[in-house]
Amino acid sequence: MPLLAGCALLPGRDPAQAVSVRPGDGQVHPVARPETGGRRPPAGARTADALDTTTEEERQAAAAPAAPGGRDLGVTIAALGDPARPGFWLETPLVATPGTGRVEYQGKTAQVQLIPIEGAATAGSRLSLAAMRLVGAPLAGLPEIRVFAGG
Repeated sequence: MPLLAGCALLPGRDPAQAVSVRPGDGQVHPVARPETGGRRPPAGARTADALDTTTEEERQAAAAPAAPGGRDLGVTIAALGDPARPGFWLETPLVATPGTGRVEYQGKTAQVQLIPIEGAATAGSRLSLAAMRLVGAPLAGLPEIRVFAGG
């Protein structure tokens, strides 16, 4: 399957889509990724400031206190996700379906889109650049974050 993951990077492929192989037919099919908001960074962007295209309003909304009732999904080790992919999101094996949630790191929280990825619950996750910056997680590190669904 690792070779299929690179298919999204081929010329003419929309990088906003992933691919999957459906059981039974063995054919590769595109799978639309959930909308994570934001704008793509400008070509040639190389710094965190240039790559993070979220607005102050979007950061304030993501930092807003969570509504009561979120379900604690557990702790995961988060690596920096694709820095050119805008928005507040977490790709994690802790969820089976896309949804909203929040992440917490050292007392700071960010509202995020939860995006399922394959793997064991202990496999680790990928957090967006904007979310990592909002919670103050080290961009070059592997911070331990707590994940909540809903709320």
